[in-house]
Amino acid sequence: MEKNSSTEKGEMVEEPLLLHNSETQKGGLRTLPFILGNAVLMNAATAALTPNMILYLMNEYHMDMTTGSNIIYIWSAVTNIAPVVGAFMADSFVGRFQTIGLGSVVALVGMFLFWLTSVIPQARPPPCGDSTNICRSAEMFQLFFLCFSLGIVAIGVAAFKSTSLAFGSDQLKWEVHLENPCAMERYFSWYYALYALSLVIALTCLVYIQVNMGWALGFGAPVLLMLFATLSIYLGTPFYVKLKPKPSLMTGFFQVVVAAYRNGCLRLSSESADILYHQKKGSTIVLPNPQLDLSSDGEATDPWRLCTVDQVEELKALLKVVPIWLTGVVLSINISQTSFPVLQANTMDRHIGSSFEIPAASFGIFIVISGILWIVLYDCLILPVASKLTGKPVHFSTKQRMGFGLVLSFLSVLVVAVVEGVRRNIAITEGYSDDPKGVIPMSAVWLLPQNCLTSFAEALNAIGQNEFYISEFPRSMSSIAASLIGLGMGVGNLLASFLMNTIDNLTKREGQESWISSNINKGHYDHYYLILAGFSLVNMLCYIVCSRGYGPCKGEEEETKEEEDP
Repeated sequence: MEKNSSTEKGEMVEEPLLLHNSETQKGGLRTLPFILGNAVLMNAATAALTPNMILYLMNEYHMDMTTGSNIIYIWSAVTNIAPVVGAFMADSFVGRFQTIGLGSVVALVGMFLFWLTSVIPQARPPPCGDSTNICRSAEMFQLFFLCFSLGIVAIGVAAFKSTSLAFGSDQLKWEVHLENPCAMERYFSWYYALYALSLVIALTCLVYIQVNMGWALGFGAPVLLMLFATLSIYLGTPFYVKLKPKPSLMTGFFQVVVAAYRNGCLRLSSESADILYHQKKGSTIVLPNPQLDLSSDGEATDPWRLCTVDQVEELKALLKVVPIWLTGVVLSINISQTSFPVLQANTMDRHIGSSFEIPAASFGIFIVISGILWIVLYDCLILPVASKLTGKPVHFSTKQRMGFGLVLSFLSVLVVAVVEGVRRNIAITEGYSDDPKGVIPMSAVWLLPQNCLTSFAEALNAIGQNEFYISEFPRSMSSIAASLIGLGMGVGNLLASFLMNTIDNLTKREGQESWISSNINKGHYDHYYLILAGFSLVNMLCYIVCSRGYGPCKGEEEETKEEEDP
């Protein structure tokens, strides 16, 4: 049973009645199995597509390295940027439950269409001729069908990403208020733990099926997972608290910009000596006219001409963090390099013992494991040891952690360049110049340092960014804070695509072999990663300037003052 209550701004919101019988009250812990089940299955299904995607595009669609990587970059960019639009639509127009349900259905349809590319021979080019070694490129319709299916998956996943975590927290507001104050903290912990578990499943079980049982079964399994995810979210329909949409902060940002533009030509005049504002010499302040500008309830009659101080401050807080956010975008370029590591691992000895061979795409699991280990070691070992050595509690600020993450990201691409230089020299020495699939006598264990450094860099910078935005923004901007990292990843994907295309075009002039060659033994990916290292070094210096220019974070001024006082 539900009732409608009115917020301060007059929006109608559905809330559960505070009933004594908890069985008839909506929301609560009983909704979490449906929401978390949907999240785990959706994450596992979509994460299973990325690791082997470059091999699928190169082997089945006969694409070169650059074309296949561009498709992956653009697909990843849409998947990361679209949730910002999805969150706006869910909060302002559609509602969170409707968004996550519709997103699950759309992702299921897209995943099914993508699976058809592996089942229907006409959906992809014919195999290369064994005797002639001639490979036909994909036809226009085949490329359209491939990109269309991936686009549908991206739209569905974006709708899910934008609402899943927030929708679960909606169910626990009364649980926290009434009887279980730790429910929300446990929910977030379980959500991220199960998210990590879904990545492990995708990078091990599902990748193993793709490599050893074929693409049809390998891409069919995620379709089944997506089907179960869709059923999971709808099975809990009778139990959910469903909040109605209300005006979004994004609308407020646009209103401030439009109002500033429309009021830019106003001449300031008259009274108000008791109010202090920054103004040009010779001008005075114009206050809202209660009869013309405000309604009877105190709201602006035209919010696109008159905005509140809170709206202006929220936009200022967002603009203030943009320079630091941009440094995270450059780090995302390094993290976006998912295609080459698979091709690199595919040419190295990946055996454990004499019989078991780790799939090349499964090496991403070491990034996930390293990230989890780093978080545990940071909280349980590094901070306690540092506190014991200094004799006082040690706490690294968000800006320090973000900066250290940028340093580790620079080291990671530098290590990739060195390891690839060694691998390429061995491949050429062993006579594999014309055989990019030949396995050289070099252990894939050499890839672990770069995986660990990438994981540590991402964990430090991403967690630091999340905490930085949430602590610096007003409480009303929590949803915007949570979406900034995903937006940065999407922009980083697009920049990575632009950078790869530029280097490819510049290095293959006059008949030279491109550094981004499909034959990695003839290409120069070591040089390519050195360029990424150069960008990372410049980005570190820019971050130092931006961090100092930003000034102290909230709470740091008080801590500095206490340390200076005797």
